[in-house]
Amino acid sequence: MTATYREIKADLLGQISGGRWPPGSLLPNENDLAQSYGCARATVNRAMRELAEEGIVERKRKAGTRVRMSPLREARFEIPLVRAEIEGRGAAYRYALVRRSQMSAPPWLRARLDLPPEAPVLHLECVHFCDDLPYQLEDRWINLTALPQAAKQCFDIQGPNEWLVQTVPYSDAQISFAAVGADPDVALQLGCAAGDALFQTERSTWWQGRAITFVRLLFQPGYRMSARY
Repeated sequence: MTATYREIKADLLGQISGGRWPPGSLLPNENDLAQSYGCARATVNRAMRELAEEGIVERKRKAGTRVRMSPLREARFEIPLVRAEIEGRGAAYRYALVRRSQMSAPPWLRARLDLPPEAPVLHLECVHFCDDLPYQLEDRWINLTALPQAAKQCFDIQGPNEWLVQTVPYSDAQISFAAVGADPDVALQLGCAAGDALFQTERSTWWQGRAITFVRLLFQPGYRMSARY
């Protein structure tokens, strides 16, 4: 039976979310896809067009179709890379992994990401430096059911922020901002005094309804955020 455009669209989405075509990768051309699915090129074209309209892929004439680095929605938000932010200031960037552990998701994280009991997660704590001064503390949790390859990934050199952006797209994000006081451990990592006022960002991301990661970012005292949407 000839595949319908809905079946092709669902199959392409499944392969994108499964990692066959990671963010930024080039998809096969429509003729090749039509041959593999045993259908007309117009059927593939409709599936591709809907994926483009939903912000999953980007189509460019003569350049082909690529998986978007960040799928678009009604409002466009691109996950920032702290390396790019620091180097954009003309400063030297350095990264250090402080702690790494694998465990079952704690109750607060299960509630936050709607994870099942005993869901395996990877917990990473990292510090990003600007000209050798602490700039950002990254407290990251990765859902290993959605991204089992993270368990074997070495984060000694490349931070999880960059790895996630390169590895998996996201379809939904929840972000919050707050001013908080530095607890003693955070103060030690950021080189400030306990109780100092810090800017905090919390972000949860999902891909097609499946939780990917939750991260809490704490910035050095005096940090000012700027963003363009």
